[in-house]
Amino acid sequence: MYFYKYVSLVDCDNFYASCERVFNPNLRNKPIAILSNNDGCVISRSDEAKAIGLPMGAPAFKYETFFKTNNIQVLSSNYPLYGDMSNRVMKILDQFTPDVEVYSIDEAFLEFKDFGDYDFQDYGNQIRKRILKWTGIPTSVGIAPTKALSKVAGKIARKFPNETKGVYVIDSEEKRIKALKWIKLEAVWGIGRGLQKRLSAENCKTAYDFVQLTDDWIRNHFSITELKLKKDLEGIPTLKLDELKTKRAIATTRSFEYTFSDLDNIKERVSTFATSCAEKLRKQGSSCHTIIVMLSSDRHKKYLEQHHASTKVNLSYPTDSSLIISNNAIKAVTSIYKKGVKYKRAGVIVTGLVPTNNHQLYLFEHENPKHKPLMSVIDNMNKKYKGYKIKLGNQDLERTWKMHQERLSPRHTTDINDIIKIKC
Repeated sequence: MYFYKYVSLVDCDNFYASCERVFNPNLRNKPIAILSNNDGCVISRSDEAKAIGLPMGAPAFKYETFFKTNNIQVLSSNYPLYGDMSNRVMKILDQFTPDVEVYSIDEAFLEFKDFGDYDFQDYGNQIRKRILKWTGIPTSVGIAPTKALSKVAGKIARKFPNETKGVYVIDSEEKRIKALKWIKLEAVWGIGRGLQKRLSAENCKTAYDFVQLTDDWIRNHFSITELKLKKDLEGIPTLKLDELKTKRAIATTRSFEYTFSDLDNIKERVSTFATSCAEKLRKQGSSCHTIIVMLSSDRHKKYLEQHHASTKVNLSYPTDSSLIISNNAIKAVTSIYKKGVKYKRAGVIVTGLVPTNNHQLYLFEHENPKHKPLMSVIDNMNKKYKGYKIKLGNQDLERTWKMHQERLSPRHTTDINDIIKIKC
């Protein structure tokens, strides 16, 4: 069977754990658990940890005994390292095709147009070998005529590494049908719990059962999204590689290092979150009309007084100024703050986004014209000197995010002080 194009899904295996193993070979073949912000819960597990029975989302404080009993290596999430390693992997993928969609920190779709009867098994092997050699990150590669089928092929490559050598190509009708009969419905990309439950009522247990449903039935009972997924699984390309899209809302939410009951600490955190949102706005060339601020206590400590609140600020004119967004966010959090409550988490969301260089002007109210050049200088200085060297006066000058990271590994590739030292 000949297809005029193929799509590949390149998935980094156990990405967070693999990043740690690159710089600490002693972790290889050992169970690893990566914790979330503030070392809260498990967000990533190596295959060895999964085999032991460690569940995703396990609260760290409840599983300390389990970690020790099973000799699980527990690490704080090292996002600067993971982000840098992800960027390195994605740059390597650009060498194989100009059409790359970065789907997540550890996944990317590649589109191969008019490659003819190319040997994609060999090409997939080249991709894996180059990424492994240049970064040390193992990957699984699925190649098929469509995005949905490439996801299925990737799962087969990951499930059967000895037989596939980490690469599986669906390049015939026989392979497509065999793959769809193998994969369970709940494992199909794009089918969530709600859709799975409704399809189960129609006796759909596998992806093959799903594609046996008629187009008219799916159109009458679901939406165009499910119909596109069905076509994609049939080998008819309908899900295209996404182009870079402008976000409709931008959020920065974090848990605090400790529980805070004093308003000053909370205001400082909210100011930092608001400034982060403003920087993201400027990066994508947007301004916001609305600011939403959220504040919540520690829901895990039921014996403490609980309080969860949010409020919205509608601005008179759109802005991307850190000064305006931060000041309004501080006023907003002050209005919902409740004295005596120990707060654990806050968040700032900016929405109602419009293009900064193309929006409705207002006759009586507008942003201070000095803000634009000031924000530009701050952004350029922070970019040039790596990190947040220039901040607002109400921000903590020492750190941007304050988190518990008691098991943090060195930031080998992003901090000169953590660079690997070789003893000769």
